[in-house]
Amino acid sequence: MRAQDVLFQGVRELKSAGIADAARDARRLMSWALEVDASRLTLMLGDDISDDARARFEKAIERRSCHVPVSHITGTRAFYGRDFHVSCVVLDPRPETELLVEIALQHPATRLLDLGTGSGAIAVSVLAERPELSGEAFDISVDALEIAQINAQTHGVADRLSFKQSDWFQKARGRYDLIVSNPPYITTAEMQDLQPEVFEHEPHIALTPYPDAENDGLVSYRVITAQVGDYLASGGLLAVECGPTQGQVVRGMFVRVGLIDVQIHQDLDGRDRVVVGKMPG
Repeated sequence: MRAQDVLFQGVRELKSAGIADAARDARRLMSWALEVDASRLTLMLGDDISDDARARFEKAIERRSCHVPVSHITGTRAFYGRDFHVSCVVLDPRPETELLVEIALQHPATRLLDLGTGSGAIAVSVLAERPELSGEAFDISVDALEIAQINAQTHGVADRLSFKQSDWFQKARGRYDLIVSNPPYITTAEMQDLQPEVFEHEPHIALTPYPDAENDGLVSYRVITAQVGDYLASGGLLAVECGPTQGQVVRGMFVRVGLIDVQIHQDLDGRDRVVVGKMPG
């Protein structure tokens, strides 16, 4: 059977399961099953598909029909021009988080701290672009840190990035001239409205602060801003991602703890996405 015929069947199954962008996901899974770059897939579709590749694809379609994210099936997610290893123990890096990386790269720095690193996508991306930079990446999850370490090794920054299990600043020592974070910020009420791919397959601790308790999604920012003065160097930058309705509130927290040049940056959809502020000095 031709790969194209198997692909079309996969698209039909995903559509029947109510998967949005069924054709796109099926093509991504076919590229993965055939072990070819997505740019070459069209050239391969007229060929017969091997039994092994067909079995891989059909199993992947079965899992995707149950709303397992494509990235969890293939094991990778593209972010800032690189492929990152992901699994159900880390939050998938999102395109909008690339704005945080771009802002971080504009700030002169030699020592970085990434709070709640997850897959390590932010810290690894920044260090991969800035060979003079070194840093630390903290997460409370040991499983997440294992994924982050794999990504640091894959992208050649493991010798400049150390990982520690830490509850926010718990293991921080000294001062950093660049502190970044994409903390959990979804409210308890918003959690119920998440897509199944997110709610059922991504770690709740990376989505909402204190998943087992009612919260307004702002707990992480309160913790970070309350302690940042002890760890951010003079002239250093704090940059955090936030939800689209949280920009002004988070900005207020920055101002109240004495940060200056506080700004809200919007993503490509015009939504508040990143709040930044500098330590005076």
